[in-house]
Amino acid sequence: MDRRNFLKVALAGAAAGLGARGALPLARAESEPRKETAVLNLSSQEERIPGRSLREKVEKLQAWGASGLEVAGNAPARIQEIKDALRGTTVRVSAICAGYFSLIDPDPEKRKEGTRRLTDMLSVAGELEAVGVIVVPAFNNHPQLDWEEGRKVLVDLLPAVGKHAVACKTLVLLEPLNRAEAHFLNRLEQAVDICKAVRNPGIAMMGDFYHMAKEETDDEAAFLATGDLCHHVHLASHQRNLPGQDDRSFVAGFRGLKKIGYRDYCSLECNVQGESEVEIPKSFEFLRSQWAEAKT
Repeated sequence: MDRRNFLKVALAGAAAGLGARGALPLARAESEPRKETAVLNLSSQEERIPGRSLREKVEKLQAWGASGLEVAGNAPARIQEIKDALRGTTVRVSAICAGYFSLIDPDPEKRKEGTRRLTDMLSVAGELEAVGVIVVPAFNNHPQLDWEEGRKVLVDLLPAVGKHAVACKTLVLLEPLNRAEAHFLNRLEQAVDICKAVRNPGIAMMGDFYHMAKEETDDEAAFLATGDLCHHVHLASHQRNLPGQDDRSFVAGFRGLKKIGYRDYCSLECNVQGESEVEIPKSFEFLRSQWAEAKT
């Protein structure tokens, strides 16, 4: 399925989709493993990559064998810059790391404004052909509803947002964080629960190895529970360092991703200890070795 057929297939309730490059897997209301063979598509947040310009960063990512660039929440003001930086390369926008949109604020007007801003960001994601927009329902320092009320609010408001995401050929990516950073959404299964309740192909979720180390007891089982609803992954050690810079293993999590046929991006969101030009390529090699070790 190519991106031009995304909306037609989504509205027909189709099940299948291709991988991260040039096509967008379709999140479904029920989570079940994809049938495709899993692929490790490496990506990084743009801030992690050294370079005097975005184009230089993209060229380095390509040289290091990565295929994705995760851009920041200021993407709406930089659409042409991002397109120019990617032109003629094999690197694509993996996601927009936009974060907070007041979606479970106790004030209905703030929720309405947050929904509008998220809708606008999804339009940008569609123009950049990103897999999706990363959304954290609330950080600890934000006013927020409790789980029961917040979940109800999200289930009520996300279908309309998801409809717009489908029209833009992109996704909302709900991100669970550890409880030291977010009270509301901590485990992958909670994000899956919301996606299933919303039952809209534009609403999906993601996993972050750093937060999972604090909240999940089994990386493989956590990803297996997401089925086809997981469409982005953040990579960081349990100390928030580059993968390979401490003893954090990614094998179990990668095994889970392989079992669900994951084909979207795995993106660096971490600190770099040492010289980036040396350590990031080394980390990518470490991740490839961990992926190879994760036999199913």
